[in-house]
Amino acid sequence: MSPLIQPFFDQGSSTFSYVVYQAPGSACAIIDSVLDFDPKSGRTGTEHADTIAAFVRENGLSVQWLLETHAHADHLSAAPYLRSQLGGQIAIGEGIRQVQKVFKAVFNLEPNFRLDGSQFDRLLQPDETFAIGDMSVRALHVPGHTPADMAFLVGEQDLFVGDTLFMPDVGTARCDFPGGDAAQLYRSIRTLLAFPADTRLHLCHDYPPEGRTEQSQTTVAAQRQGNIHVRDGIDAAQFVAMRTARDATLAMPVLLMPAVQVNIRAGELPPAEDNGVRYLKIPLNRF
Repeated sequence: MSPLIQPFFDQGSSTFSYVVYQAPGSACAIIDSVLDFDPKSGRTGTEHADTIAAFVRENGLSVQWLLETHAHADHLSAAPYLRSQLGGQIAIGEGIRQVQKVFKAVFNLEPNFRLDGSQFDRLLQPDETFAIGDMSVRALHVPGHTPADMAFLVGEQDLFVGDTLFMPDVGTARCDFPGGDAAQLYRSIRTLLAFPADTRLHLCHDYPPEGRTEQSQTTVAAQRQGNIHVRDGIDAAQFVAMRTARDATLAMPVLLMPAVQVNIRAGELPPAEDNGVRYLKIPLNRF
């Protein structure tokens, strides 16, 4: 039985979040949720997350998991907020510990910030299986964009790939963040594209060219035939050369500084300082 999948698109960050479930009244997982954030004012909001919560309640769903494909650099996670509203466990790949170590140093975080991933309810191992209700899920380690990237195979035909792949006319994820590696990303992508041709790939982002609306889903066949960066016939050396050159031209994501600081904490905001206010840091001349 294939899962039911409801995508939610956040226009500001071009992010797709998903509710994955078996039927009305069943258990569900929420994948890659978004917390609203205004970088001009520093204000957070829950409008996008509340839309997801309303869908969950309207369909009588029970949240079992709040899954993160990785520690995102372009949006803040709403997982803690949704857990407070709906329950569930926040889970991410165990590689988050490596990401935490790098960014604790970058942001000079508080001495007691833990590097063991214990901010999350569950750390998933490569090829670990778990369940959403009666549906089997396999966690696939797909590093390259970051060391902690995971993809989630729900059932036999629905694969949530995070930032690893985009629509064929957009290409692939950048690899120039700390811990990123283009050769590793190529290997991860080939692992995903080894699944059957009709496997559905559910994307975390879409940046459509002019004339096309946002799309959340593609297939292995479409990627192998037409991905502008990594279709069949493009080898590892060609991909690494392209990806390295392209990444050197890209600006940093607008929300990288706040997003990473929050997302390595499983979406929790930094602790309040002695005046009761929470602060995010901007390291000057670091990137």
